[in-house]
Amino acid sequence: MSTTKRPDPRLIRTDDSWLTLPNPHGVPVEICAGAGVPIESAAVDELLTVLETEATLRTLAAATPGLAVEPRIDRVVCTPDFHKGAGIPIGTVLRTTGALIPQAVGNDINCGMRVEATSLTVDRVRPHLDRLERHLRHLFFEGGRRIGLTAEHREGLLRDGLPGLLAAGVPGTDDGAWGQVSADDLEGLDGRLHTAGHPAASAEGFRDWITSGGAGGGDGTSFDSIIGSVGGGNHFAELQYVSQIHDGAAAYAWGLAPGRVVLMVHSGSLSLGHQANATGQDQARALWPKGVPAPRNRILPMLLDEAGAARRERYLTAFANAANFAIGNRFFLALMLRAGLAAVAGDVGARLVYDAPHNLLWPSADGTVVHRKGATPAGGPGDEHAWGEPVIVPGSMGAPSHLLRGLGNTRALHSACHGAGRSVPRGSASRGGDAELDAFLAEFRVVTPLNHRDPAVAGRRDIIEAWRRDLKQEAPWAYKEVGAVVHSLEEAGVAMPVAELRPLLTVKG
Repeated sequence: MSTTKRPDPRLIRTDDSWLTLPNPHGVPVEICAGAGVPIESAAVDELLTVLETEATLRTLAAATPGLAVEPRIDRVVCTPDFHKGAGIPIGTVLRTTGALIPQAVGNDINCGMRVEATSLTVDRVRPHLDRLERHLRHLFFEGGRRIGLTAEHREGLLRDGLPGLLAAGVPGTDDGAWGQVSADDLEGLDGRLHTAGHPAASAEGFRDWITSGGAGGGDGTSFDSIIGSVGGGNHFAELQYVSQIHDGAAAYAWGLAPGRVVLMVHSGSLSLGHQANATGQDQARALWPKGVPAPRNRILPMLLDEAGAARRERYLTAFANAANFAIGNRFFLALMLRAGLAAVAGDVGARLVYDAPHNLLWPSADGTVVHRKGATPAGGPGDEHAWGEPVIVPGSMGAPSHLLRGLGNTRALHSACHGAGRSVPRGSASRGGDAELDAFLAEFRVVTPLNHRDPAVAGRRDIIEAWRRDLKQEAPWAYKEVGAVVHSLEEAGVAMPVAELRPLLTVKG
């Protein structure tokens, strides 16, 4: 699979920051990427396949007479981390009229980032990294999270997001994640989350999870293995510190200062997102006109017409439930990081900087729908965000991450990238050099369920080799250089850098 700094010949560079992709369907497509950002040819192939959905919408319109609006793909914008996905390229922002496309969001609904600024400095934390690693492994992988939830907590979360979860009450415990909840988590959150919740009329599709849990207390509290899970792939929970400030005024407003320890979480909706996406595809198949061949690319849109309203609502309800779960899951993952810090450094204050989504859809009253797959909103300065919407761009494992402020660029559909973006497919990366991995592990801490330093584990060559293959898939050499990606956003007028964050350790599931 080729990735090169020389753009795919199918792409046309229009200026230093943008390329276009001519296509037989006439859909306007632009890619935000400077000359220093590699473009993956396989991602271009995949995007061209996605654009066949424009022909699918014309077919649907012909088979559905009387539509008030002709369904179409209005525009596609791709962010600098653009790379091949599983049917839809990562870093794709797609705006439709008269239709929505569940597959343009995918399984990991509301995958996103949460960043918190703590009261600690890096000099206070760095001497305790050995102890901190042990505490975090216990919290994340050995039963230490102790997230007790009642059915009321679970249903409140799925129906209303964080407000619904917290309305069910915060257990009075110093144990596990719940013990880290503070007044800052309960009030003054306006402008610090893209949204605190996606109201849903029901959560019946997830009744099994609501009433599940396993062992718990006599008050109906129970525990399970889903909430508080990082997830796989490029998801992580990371301790960082502010290494550089680019915009002092915005950084101050966000609670950032040089040396300040920061928590960053990247996770999504886990199995609930998979279930919600399956619901969407089931409903789209049920609405497909009889006698009309299924599209070659297997992408099934849902028209925004009255006839499909009931089935569409079933998907959107499950979608909102999964999106709400993801917000709550990131909240608990951050609490778990706080608990680890508190165990080695004493009381920890933490204030949310921002919680930003990646995989969502945004319907508008005018019949348009913005779908973001591996891309994040980057709204400009306004009443809610005086400095612009915070944009969180994590680097690869062990590399710096960046906080930027959005500029509300309409050409970019108010969107920015959600990371550096892969440059090497996972399969190829897992076959990477052992010397490079050894050098990386000598310099950086990765907390995983497996403690590779444990003598009982280190003697199991088969286990260690499998662990190393998994780490190689997310190693620095598998990703684009984040500096060039951030520079592309800046030069294109999409977002401006505020602060650089360097990692202390990463927790990987």
